Amino acid sequence: MPTFVYMTSCDGCGHCVDICPSDIMHIDPTYRRAVNIEPNFCWECYSCVKACPQNAIDCRGYADFAPLGHSVRVLREDTKGTISWKIKFRDGREKDFVSPIRTTPWGSIKGPAEYAAPGADAMASQQLAHEPEALKIAALPALRPDQLKKGLV
Repeated sequence: MPTFVYMTSCDGCGHCVDICPSDIMHIDPTYRRAVNIEPNFCWECYSCVKACPQNAIDCRGYADFAPLGHSVRVLREDTKGTISWKIKFRDGREKDFVSPIRTTPWGSIKGPAEYAAPGADAMASQQLAHEPEALKIAALPALRPDQLKKGLV
């Protein structure tokens, strides 16, 4: 469900532009309002929806679950710390979904600058930064050389 902006509600703050991972949210130079310049390339992560303080960004619903004549409304409620989704079907039925904005408390995740710089051995490793300790496991599962077979099975 790609996003779109209600320009009458948008104040041009740019929070959606700053957070969009696919760089498709832009501020229109004429109207000074946000616009999704490439809905086809929307990752559907809804970071822009969650970041918008004006609740000016909504989603287009897909026809397989919300057919013609439907609406999908997203509401960010900072005081409750939730994102609410309301799908209204054309026959009048409504379906509500509520999700937390975050699943961890603010400030509980260390920033990149708070970790030690990786050493030369870490740079040569296939593991991602701070694996496996960030995953809270002793070691990542791996195959031993004798478990690898040459050729097709």
